[in-house]
Amino acid sequence: MIYVFKLIANLILPPGCFILLLIIWAALQYRREKKIPKLVLIVAALIYITSIPLTANFLIHSLEYKFNPPSKLNGDVIVMLGGGATLSSPDISGIGSLSGSSANRLLTTSRLYNKTKLPIIISGGSVYGESGSEAEIAKRQLIDLGINEKDIIAEDKSRTTTENAIYTSKIMKENNFSKPILVTSAFHMDRSIMNFTIANIKNTLPYPADYFTNTKLTIGLRSFIPNASSFDTTVIALHEYLGMLQLSIKTII
Repeated sequence: MIYVFKLIANLILPPGCFILLLIIWAALQYRREKKIPKLVLIVAALIYITSIPLTANFLIHSLEYKFNPPSKLNGDVIVMLGGGATLSSPDISGIGSLSGSSANRLLTTSRLYNKTKLPIIISGGSVYGESGSEAEIAKRQLIDLGINEKDIIAEDKSRTTTENAIYTSKIMKENNFSKPILVTSAFHMDRSIMNFTIANIKNTLPYPADYFTNTKLTIGLRSFIPNASSFDTTVIALHEYLGMLQLSIKTII
């Protein structure tokens, strides 16, 4: 019964309800005019395709498993990229907290530090007016987790992945670091490596975190049921591919 309720919820909440409304509209138009508006069907099909787990998981999975966590941690610094933060939300030791993706990256960074005792660079500033400084919030939370403040360098100017790489490169040169262990979401790793390479950071060791999908994808009935979460995942994946396309064009030009 729980799955029936989930199915009904997915159909009455966006984007499922939009698809149903468009189909109903198309049916009414056909009943009146004996023809189906093509634009309505195209829009409904696009919303459906981009909102089902089958599409979302396929797109994000193709990004997440280009790099695997290394068996040996042969680096001299851990670099964590920010992934979003709130400015004024309550936190245990202050104001402002990391988003879900950033928090997952932070957890992986903390665990890597416990294994290696390598210094940490946190890269991420305040992207929007309502977003907090990712680096400063992450630094505060890492200190709460028992990491020595002296081992944390907060880079709080960057607003994009490209700027993450540029400012991190400067910090690495200033501190004589040459082999960064890069921590970011698995879906974000490919574009991050491209940016780090362009910024002349050549010995980057990728350590992906924050996975959306399992190693092997499975297909079932729920793979074809639209939901908002899958739409968000599709948008995230397309954003990554668009960013990589932009970088590829820049390198050619």
